Amino acid sequence: MKDFKKYYILPASPEEVYLALTNPATIRLWTGEPAVMSTEPGSEFSLWDESIAGKNLEFEEGKKVVQQWYFGDQEEASIVTIKLHPHKHGTSVELRHTNIPDEEYEDMVAGWDEVYFGSLIEFYEE
Repeated sequence: MKDFKKYYILPASPEEVYLALTNPATIRLWTGEPAVMSTEPGSEFSLWDESIAGKNLEFEEGKKVVQQWYFGDQEEASIVTIKLHPHKHGTSVELRHTNIPDEEYEDMVAGWDEVYFGSLIEFYEE
């Protein structure tokens, strides 16, 4: 199991980024796919036609999203924590993803950079 931590700068306010991470209609705008999402702790979510699925654990409006991502039958939960901080260019996003299966790590890092946050950055730059 591996952990990944990285910061991203998004050209939008923390409130706008929070909505983009938690509102199904807004998620569809930047992913191009329907999403199942709720800010109810304990609810299930899925993105990109269920390529990403898991359970919502914790929300702090405009500041934080914590989720458990599913990777088959792994023993330790894979936890994604996204913290949003105001930044002079919009929002500094602090991403921490723990317990990524070794065989999934490289794809997961590329996915965060190119697909997940890459798509969000493009969405706000347009």
